[in-house]
Amino acid sequence: MELEYNKMISEVDIKDMREDMINSPPHYTKHPSGIECIQITEHMDFLLGNALKYIWRADLKNGTEDLKKALWYIQRALEKRSKNNGTALNGKLY
Repeated sequence: MELEYNKMISEVDIKDMREDMINSPPHYTKHPSGIECIQITEHMDFLLGNALKYIWRADLKNGTEDLKKALWYIQRALEKRSKNNGTALNGKLY
């Protein structure tokens, strides 16, 4: 009986952990400001939002690899803007 109870508790713990990693992963929610990354990035274009996401989580997840990913997105955004005379697709100057 005790073994079945422990198995049930473990399955609940695992399910809760998975939900947290989907809905509020700590590498996006542990910023000292208390702000969650998506609160900012959802107001940005895709490329810059992804760059910020990787910068945001770099110290909490993949370090240098995340910074390299951020740089990739920033370089791509610069390339797109240089083709569009310095403007984003929505016409704003940057």
